[in-house]
Amino acid sequence: MQSDIQIEDARRQVARFAQLVPRVPRGTELVVVDAGGVKAERIATPRSLPNRYVVHLHGGAYLLGFPALFRDFNWRIADVTGARVLCIDYRLAPEHSFPAAVEDVTAAYRWLISQRAEPRHVAFVGESSGGGLALASMMRLRDEGSSLPAAAVVVSPWTDLALTGQSVTDYGSSDPMVPVELMPKAVELYLGNTDPRSPYASPLYGDPVGLPSTLVLAASDEALRDDAVRMAKRLRAAGCDVELELWPRMFHVWHMFARILPEARAAIERIGAFLQPRL
Repeated sequence: MQSDIQIEDARRQVARFAQLVPRVPRGTELVVVDAGGVKAERIATPRSLPNRYVVHLHGGAYLLGFPALFRDFNWRIADVTGARVLCIDYRLAPEHSFPAAVEDVTAAYRWLISQRAEPRHVAFVGESSGGGLALASMMRLRDEGSSLPAAAVVVSPWTDLALTGQSVTDYGSSDPMVPVELMPKAVELYLGNTDPRSPYASPLYGDPVGLPSTLVLAASDEALRDDAVRMAKRLRAAGCDVELELWPRMFHVWHMFARILPEARAAIERIGAFLQPRL
């Protein structure tokens, strides 16, 4: 009961913060859609091509977050990629535990393809838990025989719910965006009795063979740095096309602060530069 109360408090705080998110620029299209039974929000700018999509999977430790919170990020991604961004409002724990989030992402992706979007014109973008979710969902889609998107970008991805990365210890007290002391509880609420090394929960322990070109971005001094570094090594060892960049003097999911941080705008431009030729 106490954990439920704390989560509700955190969700109320996040909802208040969402009121501060700037409005999208004039000329930006914002539409709420039913993506195969999954709630989602679609954002497009005048530069967005009608046949090009980015599926955005937000962070929040599988407990928090909703599309409106990420509108300032999503219109920017739409602009730099020339794509429509579909932000998935996947179900959250503890009300909906693993694998509900993975099921929602795969269902929304299949719906998108059913709407005549071609996989070669689709990319996944995710940050933090959303980055791990992007990788896990692609593994599941591959295992179930679905065509995969053309590319993926994961920023500060949470790929190891077993929490074995040394950076969790080394930088846990200095990373302002990751409450390391709460991570074990978040894992418990999301996974229940599921093994944290299950590949669809922690893609670090899965087989990444066949996954598409992937850009992995992380801060050099963040708590989840080792989740990013080890995942990139796994992808490379499996023969995947992968690029890893560790940005110095940044923090977890710094790219969300594009309104005030030049490095965040630069990271978004980097995402665009990676995805444009692959879409």
